[in-house]
Amino acid sequence: MSDLFTLPQDHSDIRAAVREIAEKEIAPYAAAVDEDERYPEEAQKALTAAGFNAVHIPAAYDGAGADAVATVVVIEEVARVCASSSLIPAVNKLGSMPIILSGSEELKQAVLPSIASGEAMISYALSEREAGSDAAAMRAKAVPDGDDWVLNGTKCWITNAGVSSWYTVMAVTDPDKGARGISAFVVHADDEGFEVGTKERKLGIKGSPTREIHFHNCRIPGWRIIGEPGTGFKTALATLDHTRPTIGAQAVGIAQGALDVGITYVKERKQFGRKLAEFQGLQFMIADMAMEIEAARTLVYQAAAASERGAANATFLASAAKCLASDVAMKVTTDAVQLLGGAGYTRDFPVERMMRDAKITQIYEGTNQVQRLVMARSLLR
Repeated sequence: MSDLFTLPQDHSDIRAAVREIAEKEIAPYAAAVDEDERYPEEAQKALTAAGFNAVHIPAAYDGAGADAVATVVVIEEVARVCASSSLIPAVNKLGSMPIILSGSEELKQAVLPSIASGEAMISYALSEREAGSDAAAMRAKAVPDGDDWVLNGTKCWITNAGVSSWYTVMAVTDPDKGARGISAFVVHADDEGFEVGTKERKLGIKGSPTREIHFHNCRIPGWRIIGEPGTGFKTALATLDHTRPTIGAQAVGIAQGALDVGITYVKERKQFGRKLAEFQGLQFMIADMAMEIEAARTLVYQAAAASERGAANATFLASAAKCLASDVAMKVTTDAVQLLGGAGYTRDFPVERMMRDAKITQIYEGTNQVQRLVMARSLLR
């Protein structure tokens, strides 16, 4: 009798392949990527060469056609060694899911193959300075002009901005309709009137550039609208059901990486004539860390599978997975620093970086306070 909770062999094979790439071609550069706050070019080349840069793109658009569980496995394994690098496959999914869910065939054919091949990357532009958690309060506008649309405004907190060629952008097209007056568009970096702002100075994920993007009478062709006018916000929310589990996967990967470092350290370090691993207090810490990671991982995989099949509880599970996993990552990485003591507080070991990187998983794609609101509304509806 098979174990219901064992991943299929092809998923296990994907994990093994990604882990080998991550350890050999991404991990050696992770500290320098953080220290120098530079984009992880090595990771992008390695992931693209192996076809792991955007595994979720359907086969009809030259992609691998991997399911949602395989996608979170890829992100988790990369995040285990470098959170910044894990945002390559994660943000490619975030930026392209609105097109996959609601885009025309013409739009899909124009954008998705370039992402699948690694020729281009795509980012997601929803947030604004005054419209963070309250995304429907956005001010960026798009107005029709003949067969085109003209965009004006600014978006902020755009992950991988300046590296990506494509941008999925939400803008107001009918100010009188609130959330139902928001539409989604695809903008290219070469479009006239598009400008990338300065890079944010961040606590963590320093290798992934986060910037504002500006639209100054930015003209885009009419066929680059995603779905019908006024459906953008609905598409944005549907997208998050598919992508919040990827943030959960990133969080699980960060936590697992920190635990791995902690276990290695306590098995080698001696105090009072004994290895740290022999002290029951530290044994209990490690047991709790591992237990919480396994619980988070199981929920992330469940949420990913639910999003794949369009389950009725997919929204609840996506928020639950993102919330639990990110809270676990913050706790586990903090405990990992504690396990290493003074050494953990230095940049000679990766756990302080992992602790800094973990924090953002509690914030982006909806703060964990918002996740709890989403869960409660799903339950009380």
